Amino acid sequence: MDILDQSYALGVDVGGTFTDVVLAGPDGQAAVAKTLSTHDDPARGIVTGVRSALDAAGVRPEQVGRVVHATTLATNAILEGQGVRVAHVTTLGFRSMLPLGRYARVEEDRFDLRFDPPASPVPVEDCFEVPERVGADGKVLRDLDEGAVRAIAGRITSRGIRSVSVSLLHSYANPVHERRVAEILREELPAGATVVASSEIWPEMREYERSTTTLMSAYIGPIMVSYLAGLEARLADLGVRCRVQVMESGGGVMSADLAGRRAVATIESGPAAGVIAARFTGLAAGHRDVISFDMGGTTAKACVVRDGVPDITHEFHVGGKGSFGGRRAGTGVPIKVPAIDLAEVGAGGGSIAWVDDGGALRVGPRSAGSSPGPACYALGGAEPTVTDANLVLGYLDPATFAGGTMRLDPELAEKAVADRLAGPLGVSVAEAANAVHEIANATMGSAVHVVTVQRGVDPRGFAVVASGGAGPMHAARVAERFDIPTVIVPPSCGVGSAVGLLATDLSTDGVVTRVLPEPRGDFGELELIFGDLERSAADDLGVALDAGDVEVSRSVDVRFVGQAHEIRVDLPSWPLTGETFGELREVFFDSYRQAYGIALRGPLELVSFRVRVTKKVPRVPLGRRPAGTGAPASTRPVWFAEYGEYRETPVLDRDAVAPGTRVDGPAIIGDHESTIVVPPNWSAQVDETFTVVLTRKEATR
Repeated sequence: MDILDQSYALGVDVGGTFTDVVLAGPDGQAAVAKTLSTHDDPARGIVTGVRSALDAAGVRPEQVGRVVHATTLATNAILEGQGVRVAHVTTLGFRSMLPLGRYARVEEDRFDLRFDPPASPVPVEDCFEVPERVGADGKVLRDLDEGAVRAIAGRITSRGIRSVSVSLLHSYANPVHERRVAEILREELPAGATVVASSEIWPEMREYERSTTTLMSAYIGPIMVSYLAGLEARLADLGVRCRVQVMESGGGVMSADLAGRRAVATIESGPAAGVIAARFTGLAAGHRDVISFDMGGTTAKACVVRDGVPDITHEFHVGGKGSFGGRRAGTGVPIKVPAIDLAEVGAGGGSIAWVDDGGALRVGPRSAGSSPGPACYALGGAEPTVTDANLVLGYLDPATFAGGTMRLDPELAEKAVADRLAGPLGVSVAEAANAVHEIANATMGSAVHVVTVQRGVDPRGFAVVASGGAGPMHAARVAERFDIPTVIVPPSCGVGSAVGLLATDLSTDGVVTRVLPEPRGDFGELELIFGDLERSAADDLGVALDAGDVEVSRSVDVRFVGQAHEIRVDLPSWPLTGETFGELREVFFDSYRQAYGIALRGPLELVSFRVRVTKKVPRVPLGRRPAGTGAPASTRPVWFAEYGEYRETPVLDRDAVAPGTRVDGPAIIGDHESTIVVPPNWSAQVDETFTVVLTRKEATR
């Protein structure tokens, strides 16, 4: 087939409530589809959405040359305990490390006299010890007992376990024993068994985190492999025969094969795509510093993008406890792979509102999801949600929700709010609905607080980029809480994560720990370390390092001699010279001062070396919209707290609003995927890319 015939790309994002599909081609966005997620079989909802988008655009399936997918499969499998049974193999004497765990009592658990720590990610009876020992310097202190490894393989087989994680002590310094253990297990275990070694996943020091990361990859890897194979087969049946690419937690995209081998790198797949979309939106609008605010049906996420680059963390916790969108170390399962640094709260359109035993109104974290969904979906749900409250307030148009594919029932929403909230609270239905809306705003504001104020970042100089089906309804009110004057709402914001998928490149990361003193003029050892990492990452991607479309970025974790924790510093240029290493030192000193408030100088240690290899992918143009059609505005009663009553409010079709148009609030601007609420004291301006920019009127004086 002529490559020109495969000029369309699909972005597919499976969320907790909706599955979003964006089809883009040579002339930009061609079609959008939004369907309810099918959690029992996610591929079914994807195929439904893809078929709908192709039909709407009149595009043949064989014209699709790229499919990029964001999925919550890995996260859900961990949170719901739906992974496969895993055996864990470690060094003699360390069998109990993972079962003992490392737990922190935070928030309400601090005062619980009957506190029970969470269950171990692997029971002690499924942990096995291998006689061997490697020192922290990489020297072999005790030879590997290969006979013991073969005996362990027999015991694992007899227990019916078909997935194994291997994490030996100090294997990051010398993986020779660990690789041999993995090799023997692959020989001895039944065909089709999964064996994951830490030196293949993330060879970085700190045994507990490295072990949990390896364990989780073995836990979810077989599920990911099966899911992606099934998805590709069903898309092929539809006529879409290109390989699926998967969003990874750090903001890049990997092949389906690599995602299967490193499933742990996809845990933050879905949220990362929304941040990438926000980054591109901010840059296009002239804002290099933005706060990504993504509110879907189940959760809301916030992330800071500074100088056009999202904040990245190299350790996060899955299922951990905490407050205000943050996760506390020592809770949940630590994962040591690069991930976009997000704060997440259980507040979305489907979050259930309820009155607790003390008579206080609460919102979330329970969600109605896609089944039965909010009461207004008329699918059997009876509990009021944020979506029901927004419908009661007049923010939502019941006829155009989700692109008109499902009609909302205002009477069911009003009944749920009246019976479950307004009655018990002794207030009007509108007042109860507004209280739900404001509590949701406060909860989502806490996520913004975590990634800004709590980390020493003043949010007032940032713009908020709103995405997700519910984000633009709440973004202005969340921005008000931080005195942020600008909210940017890009085209197709309701499917922002799916759009962000099509703005990504293929990439993969590599890391290795080698504790070294800072070099004194000879950089040969560092160049060898980085060279090995780069070649390994390039092999994973199947690319040549000297290709014109391949980029390499390098960083190193640095600490003062005698200290235990590091700060990651990007290498200023390559190859290394005395001058460039001097720049690296100064960046570290400055970063240390910012992090700890102390201006120290002294001898340094280089701890972990990191690379990211990226292959640039030709992209279809995104975000284009037809010129305004001139469709007249209508009105409907909308409730705003400033008035304390319903007032007739202008309602505009976003596709009919031409660039240059200014709309003063209060107003509602709706399209097929989302609704923008322009509160009183705000105005909206449409720019040449059909992006809607909201500005607080006080900020223009």
